[in-house]
Parts: sequence; structure tokens; C-alpha cells
Amino acid sequence: MLKFYYNKRSPMARRVWRGLLEKQIDFEPVVMNLNGDQMQPDYLELNPFHHVPVIVDNGFRIIESLAILDYLEAKYPVPALLPKEPTALAKVKMAQLVSSNELLPKAISLIFEDKDSPKYIQAQEHINNVFKFFTATLGKSLYFGGDTLSLADIVVGTDISLLVKSGFNLGDYPKLSDWYERLMQREVWQNTELNAEEFEQFKRVFTIIQRKKIKQASKL
Repeated sequence: MLKFYYNKRSPMARRVWRGLLEKQIDFEPVVMNLNGDQMQPDYLELNPFHHVPVIVDNGFRIIESLAILDYLEAKYPVPALLPKEPTALAKVKMAQLVSSNELLPKAISLIFEDKDSPKYIQAQEHINNVFKFFTATLGKSLYFGGDTLSLADIVVGTDISLLVKSGFNLGDYPKLSDWYERLMQREVWQNTELNAEEFEQFKRVFTIIQRKKIKQASKL
């Protein structure tokens, strides 16, 4: 059976978790506490970069959430989470990459930076541009790939949920807000979303990790 190494607090792991559940793939969950177990030799053999998620399917190891989702779609094509029509497929891929490369890094800044800091203001402006792009990409469709859920919805929705939990208001983007509420009504999303306590724990752990990185960099 497919093994899934994850921690619920990780947005990248939550992407894959939702993908597995939406595709109704049987898996064995392996919860990583991320208090040092990700640095153990056995796990480092799976992921030398000591991150989650990882899946192992019939002995084949895959890291990185987007690569895992693509693998799951190819290996377990039903129900399909990628459209076949070229334009719709391009929209899905664009939304995934924009969320990973443009939204998520700025979302982290928005959550952890002081509201008066230049980084916070820059992050807010950048996120507004991303949301305009998402609104245009959605168009009149229910989801990024059309009328049914896609991998892009899983990736973008998981990333945006961090902003919503930190108090970001989607009210200025009604299409995006309606789309987000549509996702949150799905059973899989309700069962995998962070509650308030888990979100606060995510922020505490992330802050500790960032402080360690800054301390290590100062020694170089």
C-alpha cells in the first residue's frame, strides 16, 4: 500500500493529503512530528532535504508536492483532476505554479511580518496582483480547470487558506471568494483544514525554524 509521510500543519503536505482523499486512493499515513524525526537517517534516505511530504508507492519514492500530485494523477487517473483540453490544462498548470512561486512565499511574509514593515506592504501588493490573476484565470468557471475540481484548486486553495486564517479578506475578489467557499464546503476540505489551535501551532513552529535559519546564517 502507498505510504504517505506528512504533517497536517505543512501546506505542501496538506496539498497531497487532499489529492489522495479526493482521488480516493488507499494509503498508509505516517505522521512526522517534525521535532527531529525528519532528521533521522531512515527518513533522510527518503528525503535528504528533510521536508514533508513524501510518498512511497510500491517501493518508488517521490518528494515535492507538485511532483507527487502529477504522479498520483498519472498512476491513478480516476477520478481525473487534470483536464485534457489544452487551454484548460494550461490554466491549471499556471495556477499551480503561480501559487507555489508567487503566492505562498508572500503569504508567509504577510503572516509573520509586522504590518507596518516594508516587507508586509510589498507582500500585500504582490498578493493582490496574484489574486487579480487568479480571478481572470477562473473567469466564469467553477474551478480552475472548468466545472470540476482540479489539482490547481487543491494547490491554490490550500495556500490561500493560510491567508484567510491570518485575517486576509477575500471580499475584494468576489469570484475568488465564491470559489474558496465552494472548496470549503467539500467534505475532504472540512476534514483536513487546520483549526485555530493548529494554525497557531503552525505559526509557532515556523517562527522557531526561521530563527534557527537566521542564527545559522549569521555564523557563516
